Amino acid sequence: MTKVFIGGSRHVSRLNSQVRRRIDNIVSKIFPILIGDANGADKAVQTYLHSIEYKNVEVFCTEGACRNNIGDWQIRNIPAETRERNAEFYSAKDRVMAREADIGFMLWDSRSVGTLLNAMRLISLQKKVVIYIVPDKQFREFHHQDEWRSFFANCDAEVRHKVEERAAREMRSSVGASQTAFPIL
Repeated sequence: MTKVFIGGSRHVSRLNSQVRRRIDNIVSKIFPILIGDANGADKAVQTYLHSIEYKNVEVFCTEGACRNNIGDWQIRNIPAETRERNAEFYSAKDRVMAREADIGFMLWDSRSVGTLLNAMRLISLQKKVVIYIVPDKQFREFHHQDEWRSFFANCDAEVRHKVEERAAREMRSSVGASQTAFPIL
């Protein structure tokens, strides 16, 4: 069964009709949804899934600290390599969701580094990613690394630099581990 990793920016707190229709399409196929526990897009999607009484959801939390589980769904507790509540701490669950998902659906505010990093993780694992770019109100689909490279090259330089920094840090810390390597940098 196709598993869908839904994630996005913490600054995305509302889902417009375009996004809800896309989620409805996922739900109509009864695909399992893997989602994080953050405020913003994660919480907004959880709230929507709960409102339509969708049950096929698994919420990923880090180190037992589950911030949001609106529908009281099954929780997957992911260990972290650090105790400090920072991007590294929370990205532990993102790496697992990227590995386990077959497809990604990201809601991006055009500034979130973590959202682009999740998309990059999925693409580097040769998985399809759909990004909804909130300010532009448009969907972009990525099937291949070349499509991603072209899109990423046109992102804001500061955002791109931060994504590259975090991806490089992740690559260094995952040498010899079963973490995501980013061959597309």
